[in-house]
Amino acid sequence: MNVSNAIKEQRKRLSLSQEELGEKIYVTRQTISSWENGKSYPDIYSLILLSQVFEMTIDNLVKGDLEIMEQKIEKNDIRVMNRYGNLMAIGMLIILVLFPVSAYLKLIPGIVIAVLVLVITLYIGSKAEKLKKQYDVQTYREVVAFSKGETLDEISKIRESGKRSYQKFFYIIGSAFLGLIVSGLVLWILGIFG
Repeated sequence: MNVSNAIKEQRKRLSLSQEELGEKIYVTRQTISSWENGKSYPDIYSLILLSQVFEMTIDNLVKGDLEIMEQKIEKNDIRVMNRYGNLMAIGMLIILVLFPVSAYLKLIPGIVIAVLVLVITLYIGSKAEKLKKQYDVQTYREVVAFSKGETLDEISKIRESGKRSYQKFFYIIGSAFLGLIVSGLVLWILGIFG
């Protein structure tokens, strides 16, 4: 990280040992060494003290690290979005199989479990929607680009925003149709083997 290099460079510029710098900002020599080697990161209080000792702004001290942190946050959000998608798919599959089987066999615990899985899947879906709104990704193409860590150019973004309303409508209709087909297949299979 750049802050580790900045601390080392500024400490050397002021001809301070790690122990002397540590005394000035109330930390140990080992802590300074850990920061300079990139093993740990200074807390906000330490950053303030470092910026005062080095006579530079915190922004200049951590410049570059902020961009790295933003990229890590975005990568984390991408992983979370992909995890939400996988969990929603698994939840829907469980519901589509468990509910019709339980209804056909009149198994109340199976129906209750299917409803609980539905509630959990809807909750995960709402979390995914919040994340999609945060990054302004709504259409299929935008979501796919986001899941790959890419962004669309401005013209493509405008084109995609025009598709949002009817894509949601077709998504709902398609999901309902797929659910009916899977439920029908499960009931048909149960009818054959029942």
